[in-house]
Amino acid sequence: MLDNAFEALKKYDWGTDRAPVTPISDAAAAAHGNPEARKDLESRLLAALKSDISRDAKDYVCRVLTLVGSAAAAPVLSKLLADENHSHMARFALERIPAPEAADALRDALPKLPAKLKIGAISSIGNRGDAHAVSALKGLLEDGDAAVARAAAAALGHIGNAAAEQALRAAHPSSGVVQQAVIDARLACAESLLAVGNAGEALAVYDSLAGDQQPRLVRLAATRGKLACAAKTA
Repeated sequence: MLDNAFEALKKYDWGTDRAPVTPISDAAAAAHGNPEARKDLESRLLAALKSDISRDAKDYVCRVLTLVGSAAAAPVLSKLLADENHSHMARFALERIPAPEAADALRDALPKLPAKLKIGAISSIGNRGDAHAVSALKGLLEDGDAAVARAAAAALGHIGNAAAEQALRAAHPSSGVVQQAVIDARLACAESLLAVGNAGEALAVYDSLAGDQQPRLVRLAATRGKLACAAKTA
């Protein structure tokens, strides 16, 4: 049945019946806890991904790789990141594959991607909470493309550790929208720091954002954060 499903995958395209290929996703679900089955299925999926199948077939493969993908999938998926037709689903898979090689692939791709695709890769890095990406993201906070800079700020906010907050604090945003994104990200970092017990570091962030030079809503958020820090240390 699985052999037939992979044969059907060669002809699968938008608008065609998915039923003939569903044994592949069923096999991925069934392979949970079975390393040999996962490895075999991943190998077949990667071979399909490197073949001349349709865009929708490759999208389907990427979805299944979120279930069985390992370090072996990273170099194959990374080659799709610069392809506008496949970049979204490639990073969708890399974002969800727990192997550090998947995070490496997203990080390594950043300098090579055009702005439109770079924004997506930055978002995936943030969603992974990749602490190793702080340095690369810091360098993008002052990118000439405001959308890239905003994405980098948001990703650092998702990472939320002390290094991410320091990178944001040191930033010199080129526009008001980027400056606001940096402030939002710093507030997110403070919240994350407080959540893991670093009330002192969180308080320092809130203190720096509570001044009169900040917009009213920022001051209110910082004040609420300071009260939360006080409650944690009471």
